[in-house]
Amino acid sequence: MINTSGLLLSMVAGRSETAAYSGERTSSVNRVFTSKTALIKTSDRAVGVRKSIDLLGINPVKGRQVLLKPNFNTADAYPGSTHNDTLINLIKQLKEMGAKAVTIGERSGPPATAKVMKEKGVSEICREHGVKLIDFEDLPEDQWVKVKPEKSHWNDGFYVARPVLDAECVVSTCCLKTHGYGGVFTMSLKLSVGVVHKRNMSELHSSFRSMRKMIAEINQVYSPSLIVLDAIEAFVDGGPMQGERKRADVIVAGTDRIAVDAVGLAILKDLGSNEAVMGKKIFEQEQISRAVELGLGVGRPEDIEIVTGDDASRKYAEKLKGILLQG
Repeated sequence: MINTSGLLLSMVAGRSETAAYSGERTSSVNRVFTSKTALIKTSDRAVGVRKSIDLLGINPVKGRQVLLKPNFNTADAYPGSTHNDTLINLIKQLKEMGAKAVTIGERSGPPATAKVMKEKGVSEICREHGVKLIDFEDLPEDQWVKVKPEKSHWNDGFYVARPVLDAECVVSTCCLKTHGYGGVFTMSLKLSVGVVHKRNMSELHSSFRSMRKMIAEINQVYSPSLIVLDAIEAFVDGGPMQGERKRADVIVAGTDRIAVDAVGLAILKDLGSNEAVMGKKIFEQEQISRAVELGLGVGRPEDIEIVTGDDASRKYAEKLKGILLQG
């Protein structure tokens, strides 16, 4: 166990390095930049994954060991968990992009991770596609790193799976859904709860007033190089395991968790969601606003650039941009 206590532990190429960390980065509100987010209107996951990543015009995985973080909180049918077709097509795309190796890493809950992986058939997918698998729940104690950022809503910090901090490159894939237990929504920011030890979950789940801010604060410990949001279907109420479904037929990709989640919230607003989503402006949602305060990404809807590759996607992106600007 390493208690950073006001420091952020940086894991680089298998070495531990401690970097000064105040727990509060410069807010992105004070930085001017544009976050490129790709959008494809499709019901074909193979097409959506490939084209959305291509539109970003980047290749952060080439020659690198990639840790792939899915949404396997439970084994409930998509969008309760990552669709296996999305996972498989993303693995294929990462390998085509030249990833040196791909490892899936996850901690489920409340069900045991091993049970969820078995029900999802993840081991079979890994064998078929030459991918490694890490069950964070099986990690020994020395593979959990205590992080205690200053100015955090966590009482005494939280434990993060060391493979996440060690990773040369993290790629995450999330679903589009509401969260009926206090999170309001669960996309790329909320996905990071799965890198934290189960022992910290009782504090998170009992901290209703601070839960959304605590979710955002977890995201300080690592930065994904690529995010793919499968929004072909969504839970517009209920969630995260089961809920009211609507189709959006969209795949979104980006590198900025705030931008990806903001676009996802715009999709929920377009579909028609619950009061917690519809009744508050996107950048006033606590997960988003706290992430902005921490400088984790774009600070204004005006600075989100939605790139597309066809007319149907362009028209829908224009509609979403209007929702983003309106809030």
